[in-house]
Amino acid sequence: MFQILVVEDDKNTSKLMKAVLSHAGYEVFLASDGLAALDITDHQHIDLIVLDIMMPKMDGYKFTETVRACGDTTPILMVTAKQLPEEKCRGFLAGTDDYMVKPVNEEEMLLRIKALLRRAKIANEHKLYVGKIVLDYDSLTVTRGNASQTLPRKEFLLLFKLLSYPDKIFTRLQLMDEIWGLESDTVDTTVNVHINRLRKRFEEWPEFKIQAIRGIGYKAVIQNENQIN
Repeated sequence: MFQILVVEDDKNTSKLMKAVLSHAGYEVFLASDGLAALDITDHQHIDLIVLDIMMPKMDGYKFTETVRACGDTTPILMVTAKQLPEEKCRGFLAGTDDYMVKPVNEEEMLLRIKALLRRAKIANEHKLYVGKIVLDYDSLTVTRGNASQTLPRKEFLLLFKLLSYPDKIFTRLQLMDEIWGLESDTVDTTVNVHINRLRKRFEEWPEFKIQAIRGIGYKAVIQNENQIN
């Protein structure tokens, strides 16, 4: 079960978020300000933080900056009544991963949380092995024997995602959400371009193929040793 920390000084909002998240299957911890939240993160593993901005003692910006300065990469979803573009930019510059404006749509919040947790899972699994191929997340390299390629970040994440779930079909929208994020203006043709680049890069590597599923999206097919030989 994923552990989520809700940092919110309004008691009613805090209770509502806890109810929604608990119903979705998460274990929820509550803090009323940034200092209390830091204390919780010191003693409890947290997978994701839902964070208000305007709070007493330590606001959301300062909390995020403090957490990131310590090297903590826990996903943070800022939820705030502030709607100005500069406030949103300030949140991302502080180190937040996503941003929502109150009043929050509960279904959208859950979708964003799922997307953030998926991306965090990819980031924490630093290496992936596919036959003789090794994908190294830290260096963004794909290696097979003496051959090694360093990929642009988006291409690497796209390949890592597909190979992590062989034979699973991902829609273009899912891949855009996963790699580019819900806030991105990226169109699905960008996904197609990146897929074509990956195919070209690895067309001589027999361990896997990326297949297009017409009208839907893509999947990775991993070849077994008998098929390779």
